[in-house]
Amino acid sequence: MSADGVRAHVLILGGTTEARRLAGALAATGTEAGSGIRAGAGRGTASGAVPDVAPGSGTAPHAPLRVTTSLAGRVSAPVLPPGETRIGGFGGAAGLAAWIAAHRVTHLVDATHPFAERMSFNAAEAAALSGVPLVALRRPGWSPVPGDDWHFADSLSGAAAVVADLGSRVFLTTGRMGLHTFAHLADTWFLVRSVDPPQAPVPPRLEVLLARGPFGLDDERELLARHRIDVLVTKDSGGSATAPKLTAAREAGIPVVVVRRPPVPQGMRETSSVEAVRHWLLHG
Repeated sequence: MSADGVRAHVLILGGTTEARRLAGALAATGTEAGSGIRAGAGRGTASGAVPDVAPGSGTAPHAPLRVTTSLAGRVSAPVLPPGETRIGGFGGAAGLAAWIAAHRVTHLVDATHPFAERMSFNAAEAAALSGVPLVALRRPGWSPVPGDDWHFADSLSGAAAVVADLGSRVFLTTGRMGLHTFAHLADTWFLVRSVDPPQAPVPPRLEVLLARGPFGLDDERELLARHRIDVLVTKDSGGSATAPKLTAAREAGIPVVVVRRPPVPQGMRETSSVEAVRHWLLHG
């Protein structure tokens, strides 16, 4: 327990590799003798970036640690992180704020996918309503390197508008939820890889590979060659887990349509470092 008798409870809005890593790091923290999170940690931190810090710096934590990760439930068999897990939506910002109050959440971490736009705004609003400190854990976006042939789009609709001009055999890696955006492209062949089968409407010429990543560079090279892919479409998800497809496309001289990230709430604390979030939670 903390000095004020409040047990610290961290709610991670998850579904990403970074969220699982943070839950694991906090679970390990919770098993260390005398470790935990101060219930008031982070409340006095100024808005803006969370600084990168050296492990073990700062003052000693004071409270036992409870960690809950929330998953949207869009995947039928998600990889569950350490700690407690809840699955499903909250019912908007007000619903999230109510859940925070009902479960005595003391810290909120937005570690959702960079394209989970609505959830990030709900998190910011819920944090303001509940008075709980919030930090966003966001992986850096990708940047083109020499040899890349990237074409940027502001949305999936924008990507659908240009893809047919770049190729006829498309590796579409933007997720199964947005396939309806490409359903009108009857003359273009699409390859989609996802954990669960997509639902209609989908492009009429579609092949689906059911697989769970990460996928290595050799895997991506073989896939592009085997399916004679001549254009790749991806979201700027960032991170290393899905980056090999970009390298494989560059090596093969394949153009890539990159959907830019949506806007995020202004003024939110933000970092790409799991250790920085852990330190912020532990030491404020």
